[in-house]
Amino acid sequence: MARVFSGIKPTGHLTLGNYLGAMRRWAEVDQHRADAVFCVVDLHALTVEHDPARVRRLSRQAATLLLAAGLDPELCTVFVQSHVDEHARLSYLLECVATDGEMRRMIQYKEKAARERERGGSVRLSLLTYPVLMAADILAYGTDEVPVGDDQTQHVELARDLAVRFNQRYGHTFVVPRAMPPGVAARVMNLQEPGSKMGKSEDTGPGIVYLLDEPDVVRKKVMRAVTDSGREVVYDRAGRPGVANLLEILAACTDGNPEDLPAVYDSYGALKKDTADAVIEVLRPVRVRHRELCADPAYVEGVLRVGAEKARAMARPVVDTAYRAIGLLPPVTDALSGAPVPEAGAGAGAGAGAGVLNAAR
Repeated sequence: MARVFSGIKPTGHLTLGNYLGAMRRWAEVDQHRADAVFCVVDLHALTVEHDPARVRRLSRQAATLLLAAGLDPELCTVFVQSHVDEHARLSYLLECVATDGEMRRMIQYKEKAARERERGGSVRLSLLTYPVLMAADILAYGTDEVPVGDDQTQHVELARDLAVRFNQRYGHTFVVPRAMPPGVAARVMNLQEPGSKMGKSEDTGPGIVYLLDEPDVVRKKVMRAVTDSGREVVYDRAGRPGVANLLEILAACTDGNPEDLPAVYDSYGALKKDTADAVIEVLRPVRVRHRELCADPAYVEGVLRVGAEKARAMARPVVDTAYRAIGLLPPVTDALSGAPVPEAGAGAGAGAGAGVLNAAR
């Protein structure tokens, strides 16, 4: 089976865009057809100013929503990134292969750095280098396919470039992954600003539908969505982005085709009503399952604990191989047990790593 890896960043409450663009496909398709690994990439949430308590809260919520969306720990691996040290270990090695120019050409870095400067904040170095950590997330698992939205394909291309470069310089170590973009609604746009992505990093906004919004809130947001000049319902992403966004959302919720749907509608009002109904219905089982999981936090913790153990077992051999290939000495081991020998004053070595999950809870 092909190995699939993808992750979601806990920088805000998850949105309809996250669900239609990624999570639903993970649950309905990827976990059934592949050896699938899904991760809450909490280290990526530290690249900008943040509240530590909020990051922890959103990380738990994101993990719970992944399960509520239908990810089955019997079929796939679900875990939190910071619970597996191999992500950070490999990231530094890849920084030693990546170039400054590659990092500064990343579109999301340019956009996020500009927003930070506009707010009068300083741009953290991690914001520049986080695409390398993303590449490490992917490459550590021998990933074949990365299901991503179209705004993330540049990051997968970077992972491919770094894998090829590392393999050429130091010997074949990494599988070269490929991006697998979804079809309809690959990028759900803001209902009030259809030229902008429906991003979860925004705390509030009438143009953002959150997965945990109540049905009446969802309906109000969709019915107030920005449309375009004219009265005719047509699918024209460039000329009428507001209507095109509604048509794509409706098509994604009903397994339809946005180019066929305009023939059904003679007014924007009817389109909005059906889109609101479809969104409410597609999110209903997610909200119900989320309530059930919140009532059983021990189950979620157990899934994350076992998921981290499985992920560590997959990633450690790959990262250890990369350490040897790039020229680092292997750790000194006990001749009898084969375990690393801790340095004087050091902690419990491998046992300390195994306790990361418990310590983080």
